[in-house]
Formats: sequence, structure tokens, C-alpha cells
Amino acid sequence: MTRLKNILARFKLSLIRRKYVPASIAVPEDMINCKNTLVCLPPGQRELTMVKQLLPELSRVFAESEIYLLAAPGSSVYSIFPRKGYRILTPTSQHLTWSGLPKKSYLAGLHESDFKVIIDMNPSRDYFSQAILLSFPAAIKIGRANHLGTPYYNLEIKTRYLRDEKNIYKSIIATVDRIKNPAAVNAKGTVE
Repeated sequence: MTRLKNILARFKLSLIRRKYVPASIAVPEDMINCKNTLVCLPPGQRELTMVKQLLPELSRVFAESEIYLLAAPGSSVYSIFPRKGYRILTPTSQHLTWSGLPKKSYLAGLHESDFKVIIDMNPSRDYFSQAILLSFPAAIKIGRANHLGTPYYNLEIKTRYLRDEKNIYKSIIATVDRIKNPAAVNAKGTVE
């Protein structure tokens, strides 16, 4: 049954990719003017704990933005993440189609928040987060290089870390900070 669901999810994603039309974005202007930022969280407890440790840095980079944390369907994040200062979105089975993709009504609810920046911290190739990324053509979608690529991301960040998720996440946030706040980078090329 799971195999059939995966086949159907891949088929639906391929249809969505064919219809996908990218919108023009302006980097770093759209990041600077961003009012709502969406962070797609990984499903595993170990990875969630690593992302939690980086929330203060993410909050500093997007200080003027409301940060929404999108949990993977079925994951329990309330015991890990603080509720103060972040909006946690936890999709349930009622928000999913039979194949595991988000329903149109759930996507419509997400679009009400008008996310201009989406950061994918999910190391796995999750069909749910792929559908979320494809549904926001006008957002700056950021992820690690050699993971999903175009059209899912329009900004891929390559790091020297191959399997160390915590340092991959740190590199992504540091690079976004350098792009968004170039004045904070000193002459040596390091962030002050």
C-alpha cells in the first residue's frame, strides 16, 4: 500500500512540476522585505533537535519577520520546539490527500500567510515538502545544493559538509545572513 501511495505522489508531483511557472524574484530585496518566513522541518527527532539549536540564529537573521515552523506530517514537535516567538504548523491526516500530499485547502491556508522566503531544512526527499515548495512560485525557496534542485529551489546553498546535518543547517543560515545582511560582513569575508 505504501508503495502505491509513493507512486501516486510521484505522479501527482510530476503533473504539478509540468504546470509550474516560476515567478520573478529579487534577491536580497525580497528577503529584506519578508514579513513571513516558512521553515520546513525534518521528520526525525535527532534532526529536529539540531534545528532547534539554530533557532536563535535564524531569529536573528529574520528579526523583522514572523517565523513559521512547518512540521512533517505525523511528527511531534511541541515537546521539542518553544511555542513562544514561533508559529508551529503541524499538518494532520485531515490536511493530506490519500497519497500524502497536502490538500488544496491546506495549501490555500498557507498562502494566506504570503510567505516570501521558504527554507527547507528537510534532509530527506519528502513528497509533502516538495509539494509545499512547488506551490509558492513567487517565494525565495532555499535548500542545500544537490538535493532537489530546480524548480523546488531557486537558491541552492552548497556546503563543504556532506553528512553533518547540523553544520549543513548552520551553513545555510550563515549564507542567507550574508546575502540578506551584506553590511554585516567585514573585509575578511566573515560575519561579525
